[in-house]
Amino acid sequence: MRIRIDYDRCTGHGRCYTLAPGVFGCDDSGFGQVRSDGEVEPDLVREAKLAEGNCPEQAVIVDE
Repeated sequence: MRIRIDYDRCTGHGRCYTLAPGVFGCDDSGFGQVRSDGEVEPDLVREAKLAEGNCPEQAVIVDE
């Protein structure tokens, strides 16, 4: 499973890194950043899907 952020949609609410700190961090402006190369470790899948489901702009995308 891979995860990414569509930066054309992201407005910086920060829910991704709040709900899934193992998957996301933030930049100096408060926008989310994927911590790794986008490959989600099995123990972080639940966090990644939680972030995807709670992003107001649907900017967090999980590719299974």
